[in-house]
Amino acid sequence: MASTNDLKNGMVLKLDGGQLWSVVEFQHVKPGKGPAFVRTKLKNVLSGKVVDKTFNAGVKVDTATVDRRDMQFSYMDGEYFVFMDMKDYDQLMIDRKAVGDAANFLIEGFEATVATHEGEVLYVELPAAVELVIEHTDPGVQGDRSTGGTKPAKLETGYEIQVPLFVTTGEKIKVDTRTGDYLGRVNS
Repeated sequence: MASTNDLKNGMVLKLDGGQLWSVVEFQHVKPGKGPAFVRTKLKNVLSGKVVDKTFNAGVKVDTATVDRRDMQFSYMDGEYFVFMDMKDYDQLMIDRKAVGDAANFLIEGFEATVATHEGEVLYVELPAAVELVIEHTDPGVQGDRSTGGTKPAKLETGYEIQVPLFVTTGEKIKVDTRTGDYLGRVNS
């Protein structure tokens, strides 16, 4: 248990009959009149839904212990992603639902943060940006470069993103894992 006065970004709360909510933002408000309160933005850990919720200041809220470990993606086993803990070499099989959109940017050897609660995997979090090789993209047409247009490109993971016209097959690029946006070329 914790008080709403102790809230921090990233803290996980158990609300609404055991649902897990992560604190995205919080703000203590002391109006000129009336009691103080805490305005929060909470994200449902499993569904990703974001809601605004207001608590009275000092109210007790149930916190959940979430274990975050840095693990390395090893390989696919059917529909399961196998991650290995780099400290004790324990392997963890995680289904596609828990991996979520991170699956679009995972290749063997990538490190990710795996969050668990009471032995159940909640989510897999990749770094904000990863470097991937373009497996295939059509060549840009001469003269199109000044328009700032984009074209589809298939990454080595099989995921397709939009890239600028000057990017070619075989190039290594940086991709934002939260939005799937092209961030730039990687000079090797």
